[in-house]
Amino acid sequence: MPEEEAGPSLEPTLGEWLKAREETEAHLTTAPPPGAAWAQRLADLLATEESWQAQYTELLGRDTPDHRFPQSNR
Repeated sequence: MPEEEAGPSLEPTLGEWLKAREETEAHLTTAPPPGAAWAQRLADLLATEESWQAQYTELLGRDTPDHRFPQSNR
């Protein structure tokens, strides 16, 4: 069955995710421990990403009957 009929393939995304995870682990085992400034920058980045995700899902939900994005099944 062609990919178009079966939907997108998860394999390329999963492969890249696993590769990035291995690279991060290798970096953390060889790099000095992160300091407070690094931890603060990471916290700020994650907060910004969470805010963007909330805004994006709100925009996607505007076209639904109750104007909300469906709840996750996870």
